Amino acid sequence: MPDRLEFRRSRDVDDVRQTILDLHVEVRGDFGLLDRPFNTVERFDERLLAYAQRPGWETVLARTPGGEPVGFCFGTPLAPTTGWWSSMLTPLPDGYTTETGTRTLAFQEICVRKAWRGQGVARRLHDELLTGHTEERVTLLVNPGAGDGKLKAVYESWGYEEIGKQQPFEDSPKFAVMMRPLRHG
Repeated sequence: MPDRLEFRRSRDVDDVRQTILDLHVEVRGDFGLLDRPFNTVERFDERLLAYAQRPGWETVLARTPGGEPVGFCFGTPLAPTTGWWSSMLTPLPDGYTTETGTRTLAFQEICVRKAWRGQGVARRLHDELLTGHTEERVTLLVNPGAGDGKLKAVYESWGYEEIGKQQPFEDSPKFAVMMRPLRHG
């Protein structure tokens, strides 16, 4: 019952790291992705720790009332010195990638266990992370081929639009870069 889930925010990666890693292994394993270098637990852990060192990093964990982890997401405001835009394969208009530390929130990861998918848990995790943030906009990267395009379509239904493509790591997919205003209204 998704309405009974508990959502807990944390900025302490040490407190949540093992739970996040365990969920990553289970969820990415469900999709057969763990044998790809970019998705190994070691590479994911490197990215997790790097993101968690940035000012404003925050995660939201969903758990059952009994404490069983259901899913997580995390994100970070983009700093003025961010490298987020440096691997764009598609040019963007002048000024579009200028960051101030309060302009753009990067929604970096989301995972939901198989038994909980299709019940709105991912959307609740997403919305919980965005709650309280005052940035103008939120961006994310998605593999456009994931789930035969269904994952990208989910983000589009949440108001995101593709603004270009990027490949941030040599071993990563070519991602669709998506953006939306932080608040609809």
